[in-house]
Amino acid sequence: MKVILAMLLVAVFWSQEWKSALSDSIIHIGAIFDESARKDDEIFRLAVADLNLNNEILETEKITFSVEFVDGNNPFQAVQEACELMNRGILALVSSIGCMSASSLQTLADAMHIPHLYIQRSPVGTPRSACPPTSRIQGADDYTLMVRPPVYLNEVIMQVVSEYSWQKFVLFYDSDFDIRGIEDFLDRTSQQGMDVSLQKVESNINMMITSLFRTMRVEELHRYRDTLRRAVLFMSPATAKAFITEVVETNLVAFDCHWILINEEISDYDLQELVMKSIGRLTMVRQMFPMPQNTSQRCVKHNHRINTSLCDPKNAKAQQLEITNRYIYDTVLLLANTFHRKLEDRKWHSMASLSCIRKNSKPWQGGKSMLETVKQFGVSGLTSFLEFTDNGTNPNIFFEILGTNYGEDRGRGVSRLATWDPVHGLNGTLTDRKLENNMRGVVLRVVTVLEEPFVMVSENVLGKPKKYQGFSIDVLDALSNYLGFKYEIYVAPDHKYGSLQSDGQWNGLMGELVFKRADVGLSALTITPERESVVDFTTRYMDYSVGVLLRKAERTVDMFACLAPFDLSLWACIAGTVLLVGILVYLLNWLNPPRLPMGSVSSTTLYNSMWFVYGSFVQQGGEVPYTTLATRMMMGVWWIFALIVISSYTANLAAFLTISRIENSIQSLQDLSKQTELPYGTVLDSAVYDQVRSKAMNPFERDPMYSQMWRMINRTGGADNNVEDSREGIRKVKYGRFGFVWDAAVLEYVANNDEDCSFYTVSNSAPDRGYGIAMQHGSPYRDIFSQRILELQQNGDMDILKLKWWPKDSPCDLYSSDQTRQRGNALDIHSFAGVFCVLAAGVVLSCLIAMVESWWSRRKGSRVPSKEDDKEIDLEHLHRRVNSLCTEDESPHKQFSTSSVDLTPLDMDALPAARQALEQISDFRNTHITTTTFIPEQIQTLSRSLSAKAAAGFSSGFGGGSGLQDHRTVGVGPFRQRAPNGGFFRSPIKTMSSIPYQPTGPGPNFGYGNDPDRGTSI
Repeated sequence: MKVILAMLLVAVFWSQEWKSALSDSIIHIGAIFDESARKDDEIFRLAVADLNLNNEILETEKITFSVEFVDGNNPFQAVQEACELMNRGILALVSSIGCMSASSLQTLADAMHIPHLYIQRSPVGTPRSACPPTSRIQGADDYTLMVRPPVYLNEVIMQVVSEYSWQKFVLFYDSDFDIRGIEDFLDRTSQQGMDVSLQKVESNINMMITSLFRTMRVEELHRYRDTLRRAVLFMSPATAKAFITEVVETNLVAFDCHWILINEEISDYDLQELVMKSIGRLTMVRQMFPMPQNTSQRCVKHNHRINTSLCDPKNAKAQQLEITNRYIYDTVLLLANTFHRKLEDRKWHSMASLSCIRKNSKPWQGGKSMLETVKQFGVSGLTSFLEFTDNGTNPNIFFEILGTNYGEDRGRGVSRLATWDPVHGLNGTLTDRKLENNMRGVVLRVVTVLEEPFVMVSENVLGKPKKYQGFSIDVLDALSNYLGFKYEIYVAPDHKYGSLQSDGQWNGLMGELVFKRADVGLSALTITPERESVVDFTTRYMDYSVGVLLRKAERTVDMFACLAPFDLSLWACIAGTVLLVGILVYLLNWLNPPRLPMGSVSSTTLYNSMWFVYGSFVQQGGEVPYTTLATRMMMGVWWIFALIVISSYTANLAAFLTISRIENSIQSLQDLSKQTELPYGTVLDSAVYDQVRSKAMNPFERDPMYSQMWRMINRTGGADNNVEDSREGIRKVKYGRFGFVWDAAVLEYVANNDEDCSFYTVSNSAPDRGYGIAMQHGSPYRDIFSQRILELQQNGDMDILKLKWWPKDSPCDLYSSDQTRQRGNALDIHSFAGVFCVLAAGVVLSCLIAMVESWWSRRKGSRVPSKEDDKEIDLEHLHRRVNSLCTEDESPHKQFSTSSVDLTPLDMDALPAARQALEQISDFRNTHITTTTFIPEQIQTLSRSLSAKAAAGFSSGFGGGSGLQDHRTVGVGPFRQRAPNGGFFRSPIKTMSSIPYQPTGPGPNFGYGNDPDRGTSI
């Protein structure tokens, strides 16, 4: 009884002493921890104890504290406990809870001006997700400091996946993980074309795996097993160990798998256990804390010595430290240094008891000063260096990337592959350099399929191995030169890429890899899900798209290209219009003939009207004048019509010569699928064949365009329109009506190297796949091949190799049948031959007409001339005889002998009648007598000027006057005589001598008198 009483007295005394010490201490901090974070409370108490024992920091002052535990998902409880702590009076609040409760404490701390140092804690060790931002009053100070740095897991895993060149993988996440934390990562993978599948891992992993075997068929399990070859795990170390153990024991993964586990909370102990339980390759990403190389400096941080059990990496307790434990210790150390500076500066503000319930409760006056001091300085501790930026976050975080090699051996070693930080990014490479060095001396057996320009035979000498060339061979040589391996290459026995047969076996190139007869498959091999299920592919080294090879329309020589601007029907209408208008003009002129001057004869015949209309149409004018109003109205409208027609023809002809097109109706895959006149097909059992079939038959990805294409390709079971290899398909396009559906890159090369440039290609808009190098399932060379391919693409070497086989300066138009020229086309002789033919036809027709006219003239000349014709001929005969006597020479003019002129045939009585007849058919003007001959109209009128007296004599008639004397002298007058070219020219006036004239007998008296000035004009 006495013992019990003594113990009660000691307890009462100790409690009184503790309350007295609490009331006397000026440094009091509060802490709120999650109920599951008992280890955080342990480290917090240990840190306070270490600092109270260090007299160099706080000297005589001691730190007191109050700790409360709350449910991490109960914000109301967290606020209640925090208000209780503030009522006691605290200088700062430290919390290690989840985001939901932390947001409530953040609002309370801002209202009470209490510095709040928050260490984010994820539930049960799952990866962290960024806390959602808390709504705050604009302009208010943020009193919450984020001790743990921001979450960078999305950036790190994106960098790792890109380095490994993953394009398809599964992402497993813990049931307790907040999936909202990886939304940014999923968005970025989608933008880069990665195929990511999400799968939640339930707490009961054994039941989840068992349900897979119970619900899936064997084929589905094999397909699911293939998807597990590449996986990313967002889960706690404990869940990851259980999950890896379960999938390995159920044989869902093989030694060729590669998994990535990312979590900041992976201890060394967890690391060793994960490596022991896994097979294949395992990569782990965790947060690291840089330590000094000198072991003696690891536990000494400025003026404080950290507990040896926490800073020595070899200590078991230090190895089991959680990340939140490290940040809690450094937080207490930072607050102690802050209190020390405030005491030295004599700017200390005493604690105040704050009430959260009273409405008029005022915040702590010293809160802002304390917050600024905390943010101003940093401290070195277990997390390397703890400091805050202006926005209250800790910028110092580092990750290390650890990994193992491929293998089935358990207990393999783990090595650090690279590090990562927000400033420098990835430092190091994830490629296994040891494996690269081991490839020197390795001989790989390569299987291929001949496909231009990827793989072609360059040299085939009897008795020697074949030598190959091509784009894929150049890529393989670049890899060989860098990695140091050698290779032996052979062609697949059946010369096919290979597909899954009805018996479940693969043939062709794929079969060689599946049955382990080859190490590498190389050709124009596309990466497809079906092929990825049985072999490994490197990253794509070239994009792939489906195209169609078509033959260009042949250009035919058009002799009448000049008639192209107008349609044939339009030309016919124009010709008919010319005839119609010519007839109308003639009729209008005939119905209302114009008044002509005296002595003029109308020339408006039908022939002349037609000729005038045609001449005005071609803008060459005409000779026949039209003076009536109706005819002029008609011709005015006709000229407007001719102007419009000729202008339109000229403009359209210029357009035809500027741009010349050969149109083809097939300009896309949609155009090809919609038509049925041109047959098309592809290579049987190829990737293109399977792609068209899957998109046409699969109900989940059915495409109407591919459905129409499949009906054409699969006609009669595919025997009619499909070929055995690509060379046969190209020959069918070259020499027949056929469209060959194949790889766009191959078709572009064929079209570019065709001598006649007779091909053009049509392809889809965007590449959806790529060409890759195939390897056996689980090949250790896949990743290093992919890494080197990426390096070739980044430094531009891959583009140089492409330009070797697909040059930019192509002599042929590869992508379209349109042959558009920006500059005008010069008309060649072939296009202008029609004009020359028209001219030649006109010349021949003119000659024929001339021959007919000549024949007609001769026939007319052979007839007996009439009396009037005789008179005209005698007058012409007389004129020639007179002119011949008047030829100019040096000798004196000869006397005109009366015997040399025989006027006997002249009937003087008939002269007046003849004169009247001539006036009706010629242009007779008072003093002229007009003689019409066969000479052109311009020189048909032969005038002989008469003197005034002679004219008066003619006007009085032949019957008046006295009789003729025996001798009459002919007056001098102007004469015209024939020129050498058959025309007439005016001879110079000559002084004629007297010409004796003796009449042959009695005749009429002309009444000339004896006036010697009279002359004669004929």
